[in-house]
Amino acid sequence: MLAGPIVPTILVLSAPNVLNVAMQSLVSIFDSWFVSQLGIVDLAALALVFPTQMALGQMSAGAMGGGISSSVARALGSGNRAAAEQAAAHALVIALGMAALFAIVFVGFGRTVYGALGGSGAALDRAEAFATVLFLGSFAHWIANSMASVLRGTGDMKTPGYALVVTAALQIPLTGALTLGWFGLPALGICGPAAASVISFFLGALWMSSRLMGRHAVLRLHWPARGFHWASFSDILKVGLIACVVVILTNGTVLTVTSLIGREGDAAIAGYGVGSRLEYMLVPISFGVGATLTALVGTNIGARQYHRARQMAWSGALIAGFIAAAIGLVVAVWPDLWLGLFTNDVRVLASGRHYLSIVGPVYGFFGIAMALYFASQGTGEMVWPVAANLARIAIAAGGSLIALDRFGWGVSGLYTCVASGIVAFSLLLAFSTTRRAWTGA
Repeated sequence: MLAGPIVPTILVLSAPNVLNVAMQSLVSIFDSWFVSQLGIVDLAALALVFPTQMALGQMSAGAMGGGISSSVARALGSGNRAAAEQAAAHALVIALGMAALFAIVFVGFGRTVYGALGGSGAALDRAEAFATVLFLGSFAHWIANSMASVLRGTGDMKTPGYALVVTAALQIPLTGALTLGWFGLPALGICGPAAASVISFFLGALWMSSRLMGRHAVLRLHWPARGFHWASFSDILKVGLIACVVVILTNGTVLTVTSLIGREGDAAIAGYGVGSRLEYMLVPISFGVGATLTALVGTNIGARQYHRARQMAWSGALIAGFIAAAIGLVVAVWPDLWLGLFTNDVRVLASGRHYLSIVGPVYGFFGIAMALYFASQGTGEMVWPVAANLARIAIAAGGSLIALDRFGWGVSGLYTCVASGIVAFSLLLAFSTTRRAWTGA
């Protein structure tokens, strides 16, 4: 991490994360397929919960997880093992607190939340039932992803990567069994995927926690000798909490743009929804590389190897950018390769093609931006990443509103604003690598 060849190190350490991301994508696909066997009402209920389910994963693994990994990596990079172990213990407390917060919001106020998202009747009832099981058990997800982040911070990508791959491999058949009643297990219906997720992540949490408690653990998880201190909490939260806010704002932007496109009719909404879904797929691809960059950059920043930290960040960003650019150019030229997976409606296809022809060509910028965003978590400084995200939000949402209301540019202007926001996001994060957090000046 401190002296190895840069590109091979990134590729080797990223491989388990990329495999994990691929498996988690399969979990999402199979969840939808199993629930579709129950009927349209249950499928609608799953769709209502999906944004909050995504937020659980994004915050526990990428946002707060990035803060945890960054804190551990910077401490180890500076040679302070005691501070790294302090960070691990404080990370566990934060995980339990965040799980409690999710339970309060999405169980205590779940009906209100999913009603606001458009749920009603039986679909709302079943969405509430799904959320109750998932979020009461979300301590399993928070602990598993937090301990995975601690391990990543030490440079151990294999243990959390492969543990979560096994977790996903278990979750898929368990979801089918608990949803549809296979193997003599109870048919829980819509609650099946939620129960399977909690059980699988609980086993993953046990395994990764055990890897931090053994005699030969690279970092030991234990009660802090001097108790818990705000400084250790702050070192994680100054990255993780802000990143959680960014997740909320980003998802809010998608909802805002969707509502603006709604003025053009249902076909426009559906086309945008199918097209923009590809961006959700690019985020976990970038995370596969980005989670590695958080640890590598944090370790080198802690060791005051600023030049190497920047080299690693840019090498990883170019890898992620190349992959995203290739995907973007393919769907811009042959959009039906993606759109055809979801619809054959002529109007929806036309809308989706329009979106991908404008936004697809800038997906390379999106890949670079996301990789640099995760790399920036390793510095422990989030001012520029937040500024870059806010610029993207302002251009995508605010610019779209102006384009529609003031200039009457229609969806072409709206999609251009979305694309411009992605480019601005990338350019500001690129500029941030010249600032003090990256140079040590």
